[in-house]
Amino acid sequence: MWYSEFRMANAGSETIAGPDRMPGGSSSGYDLTIEQLAAEVRMSVRNIRNHHTRGLLPPPQVRARVGYYNSDHVARLRLILDLQADGFNLAAIERLLNGSDGLAERLLGLRNAVTAPFEPESPELITSEELANKFGEIDAKDIARVRKMKLLVPLGEGRFEVPSPALLRAAEQVTDLGISLHAALALVERVSRNCESISRAFTRLYLKELWEPFERAGQPDDRWDEVIDAVNSLRPLASEALLALFKQRMTTQLEDTFGKMIEHQAKRR
Repeated sequence: MWYSEFRMANAGSETIAGPDRMPGGSSSGYDLTIEQLAAEVRMSVRNIRNHHTRGLLPPPQVRARVGYYNSDHVARLRLILDLQADGFNLAAIERLLNGSDGLAERLLGLRNAVTAPFEPESPELITSEELANKFGEIDAKDIARVRKMKLLVPLGEGRFEVPSPALLRAAEQVTDLGISLHAALALVERVSRNCESISRAFTRLYLKELWEPFERAGQPDDRWDEVIDAVNSLRPLASEALLALFKQRMTTQLEDTFGKMIEHQAKRR
C-alpha cells in the first residue's frame, strides 16, 4: 500500500510525540524544593545547581536550611531551555541574561510572536487503514509531495499525525467532487510556493518599515513591546488582505471563464 512506502521513506524521522517539555501550572509562592523544581521544568537537579553556579538562576529562599523556589525560577529555567533549543550555548545565554536588562526575555518574546501559529489547529491522528479508505492508492510522485509538504507525519505502527486536519478534510472533499488527488496535490504545491512568496513580502515590509527604524533608534526599551505587538498585528492583517484579494480575483476569474464557456455553448446551438 502507498502508506507503507510513505512510512519507509520517512523511517529515519519517525518519532512518537512525547509529553510537552515545559508543563505549566507552577505555584507563585516559594514552595518548590529543588527536586520539585527539577520535575516541573524537566531538568536534572545537577543542571539546576550548575545554573546557580554560573549565576544564571537567582538564589532560592532558604527556610530551615532548605531552599525553596517560585514561579520566577520556573520561568527563568524555561527561558534557558528555550534559548538552548534555539542553539544558544550556556556562555551566550549567560551574556544575554547578565547583559542588558531583560534582553533575553524580549528576544524570546519576539521569537514567540514570530513563530506562533496564525490560528492553531489541534493535530489529529489517523491510521493507515483510514487513509487507504479515504484516498486509495497513491503513486510515488504524490507520496513525495505529501512528504515534502509535511501533510502527514509518520508516528510508527501504521499511525500518522495530521498537522492540519482542515487541509486533509479539504483534500477529501476535493476528491469527493471527482477531482483526482494528484491534481489537487499539484495545485496545493503551487499555492504553497505562491504563499511563500507573499509571506516573504510581508516579512520584508515588517523589517523595512518597523524593525530597521527600531534598530537605527538603538532599540529603545520603551519600544520593545511595540515591535513585538506589531508582529502579532501584522499576521491577521496579512491574512485578511490576502483573503480579500483572493475573493476578488477568484470571482473575476470565474466570471470571465464561465462567461466564455456560456458564449461558446451558445454558438454551438
